[in-house]
Amino acid sequence: MPPKPELAPGTDRFHEPRREDCPWCGSRRLRTRLRAPDLLHHRPGTFAVDECRDCAHAFQNPRLSPEGLALYHRDFFEGRLEDYAERFRATRSGRRRHRAAARAMAALPEPESWLDVGTGHAHFPRTAKELFPYTSFDGLDTTLRVARAQTEGHIEEAHCGRLTAPEVLARLRARYDVVSMIHHLEHTPDPRAELRAALTALRPGGHLLIEAPDPRSTFARLLGKWWLHHGQPRHLHLMPPANLRAELESQGCEILKADRKTPHIPYDISAALFLVLGRLVPRRWLPAAAPFVSLTAAVDHALAPLLRRTRFSNTYRIIAKKGG
Repeated sequence: MPPKPELAPGTDRFHEPRREDCPWCGSRRLRTRLRAPDLLHHRPGTFAVDECRDCAHAFQNPRLSPEGLALYHRDFFEGRLEDYAERFRATRSGRRRHRAAARAMAALPEPESWLDVGTGHAHFPRTAKELFPYTSFDGLDTTLRVARAQTEGHIEEAHCGRLTAPEVLARLRARYDVVSMIHHLEHTPDPRAELRAALTALRPGGHLLIEAPDPRSTFARLLGKWWLHHGQPRHLHLMPPANLRAELESQGCEILKADRKTPHIPYDISAALFLVLGRLVPRRWLPAAAPFVSLTAAVDHALAPLLRRTRFSNTYRIIAKKGG
């Protein structure tokens, strides 16, 4: 895919100044966790992920500016990868993961209203409806995919924009019994502000459902830049579950459940191989490598029952109840 004219002069102008402190705890004890190019679209530029030695928060540093982030997101949604990713989410494996996330809420009172943040084509609400047929699901996304999801009947209301935008939050204040963020926080410029906005959209006693990559996964350490969840340049923050729990508790939430087993996504090895092949093998040879990717995908699934019980688990889920 040829580089866009905006990127031809280089990517430095799309970055904010480099931070010398951790955006989560303020510590200045940082180390470079990895440097990676755009392994998915092969756009120009190299992106650094730093890690705080005190709280283990990992973050893109220097971070893309809003203009740069919009540009790379546009590349993602204009490219074939977005279609591939959506097909993956719509597969039996994707539906199974979404059903497991929804089922985690089944022990709680059935909600009347549910907002899915970062919903995309609303694959999660579509699956969650099977377990909560009397719940009204709304969706919010920064792209117009959410409007298409509403037209197709997967959600009741579509909200386009960022949850933290004042005009958006004014419409959504205290409207929902559940707010879900399934692999959403890692894309946001300010995860703390996103959490505050989610709690603002909740009614008192409402529930927040979060799934996010675990940067302390052993796979993250072993695979480095080839770990799919490092996701440069689109993933801005990777938060250890302990940090997220502490932040929610500081905002008056009760943590009802924290799970690192069930949410594990069995694709670490096959996704890494996919990224390596995409980087090193000419495009015309990639179809010949498909059987090797399929084989490693089978290995991922075969090992999943064991790995999800260890530090290799790559995703965590938190369910929190809003106070008041």
